[in-house]
Amino acid sequence: MNVDVVRNWPFPVIRQRYAEKDTILYALALGYGSDPVSPAQLRYVYEKRLVALPTQATTLCHPGLWIADPLTGVDFKRVVNGEQRMTMHAPLPARGNVRGEARVLEIIDKGKDKGAQVLWERTLYDDNTGALLATIEQVTFCRGDGGFDGASQSSRPAGRSGAAPDRAPDRTIDLQTLPQAALIYRLSADLNPLHADPDTARSAGFERPILHGLATYGMVARAIVQLCCDDDPARLRHLGARFSAPVFPGDVIRTEVWEEPHRALIYRCTVPARNAIVITNGTAEVRAVEASP
Repeated sequence: MNVDVVRNWPFPVIRQRYAEKDTILYALALGYGSDPVSPAQLRYVYEKRLVALPTQATTLCHPGLWIADPLTGVDFKRVVNGEQRMTMHAPLPARGNVRGEARVLEIIDKGKDKGAQVLWERTLYDDNTGALLATIEQVTFCRGDGGFDGASQSSRPAGRSGAAPDRAPDRTIDLQTLPQAALIYRLSADLNPLHADPDTARSAGFERPILHGLATYGMVARAIVQLCCDDDPARLRHLGARFSAPVFPGDVIRTEVWEEPHRALIYRCTVPARNAIVITNGTAEVRAVEASP
């Protein structure tokens, strides 16, 4: 890794106009519409009273595969999404004009043969009003690029722990991912061949193409909104995740939620069929229901 180049990567300001069909495509990748007569699902995939899932913000004004640029020196075939955090400052419209600004916050060397983490942030604005819509942080795990300076600890303050309590979850939901989920999701933002090309997946150490981490993240948002927000996407304020194992298209993801004080939530995601924990240290915050005037 060329650390100085990555740390000072010159992200351009990106402007994007997205329409109802983009919102619908994103929702279809997450399995909405699998019950085509369900009113709760149709509102995400049919333009009549269409709403957007908040995590669609992660696909908007996306800078693309910037870390794959040869100037970074990163072994891109071994790159995966390690962690994701998003705070929604306002509901995401089903269509609009947005502006994205990105910067690298920190690079953490986990040590030789342990890889490195690149923490970068994206802020998303309504390009018409200037209103801040979302702050998005991603930890890109560069599995083949550790050992450049020996640093192993982050200088940034740790966030709230998302360790699962030692008790039964308060709420649980199983959601089926589509066998073609990665092929649909990649049309929204991430064209990494790891999620479509079997040869690329095998060369990266996976038996077959894996689901995008951000598609799994979207499935979590779907679960939290359904379980804890009365299916009102505007109530989801914050969602954090640490990806601990890959999800394969077609897997059933089980989301277990523990309720904490002040509407704070802790969650964990597993794929029961493979006895795999795929998301750990999951945290979420939801807004209270607004009182009627």
